[in-house]
Amino acid sequence: MHDEKKSGPVSRFARNTLCALVKPGLKVDSGSLLDRMLDPGIKLGTSTPKADPSGDYAFEAFRKAEAVKPGAQAILEKKALQLTGSANSATAPNGRTVYGWHITEARADIFLTYCTNALAAQKENPGQQIVQLPANLAVGADYGLTVVNGAPASAQQFADFILSPQGEKILTSHGFTSGMSRGFASGK
Repeated sequence: MHDEKKSGPVSRFARNTLCALVKPGLKVDSGSLLDRMLDPGIKLGTSTPKADPSGDYAFEAFRKAEAVKPGAQAILEKKALQLTGSANSATAPNGRTVYGWHITEARADIFLTYCTNALAAQKENPGQQIVQLPANLAVGADYGLTVVNGAPASAQQFADFILSPQGEKILTSHGFTSGMSRGFASGK
């Protein structure tokens, strides 16, 4: 839209990265995460690729794992339990996040999901751990906003609030990482 002169510049305001939600008591950190995911005794949950972007990101992390440990991609793709995101996925009881519920119900020991989802699940189940993916496996989504030309003044005020330190604080409290940057290239 910006390139067509229909809006102002696109500004990146947040990033949501993939994290591992881990069952209580399972010893894992960023450095050991790939080995734990490859462990045949570990149930690895993901969302469904092509039905939910979180699943696509998990499978992108598996692709990156191939460069770290040859053969890892095929192993991870085969063992991934696609527990969420499709029309026939089990739904969590009211008031529960599906990711934390799957961990609690022992359907998965490690669940790759957005960090925002992992944080919400951990609030319901404080014993569940959140582990950041190591840099060589990290994937995520950048979120941008723009204000359409001719929009009411309140639209610009809302955009300004989202981009403010207060807006950033609210977003980070929900598990987003700061993505603040002016001039985010449109279409990305």
